[in-house]
Amino acid sequence: MALKVETILLVFICGAIILGGNLKIVDGKVCPLICYDSAYMTCPSSGDQHLSPLCNCCLASTGCTLYSGDGTPICTSN
Repeated sequence: MALKVETILLVFICGAIILGGNLKIVDGKVCPLICYDSAYMTCPSSGDQHLSPLCNCCLASTGCTLYSGDGTPICTSN
């Protein structure tokens, strides 16, 4: 009986070590379903070019800023 428990424990530990090396870190974020009334957005990759806005900053690439029709910044993506 003791040999079975030790064998099962050994297999479990070896499996945990093997699988532990294959874990990946996932950088996920939860975006609210709130859409801003934005006129355009700018992103660092496109300079000052006015791009079609996304629904909110959470969905935009890092550093992108959404603007209202009068040019006031609404938010900047993290």
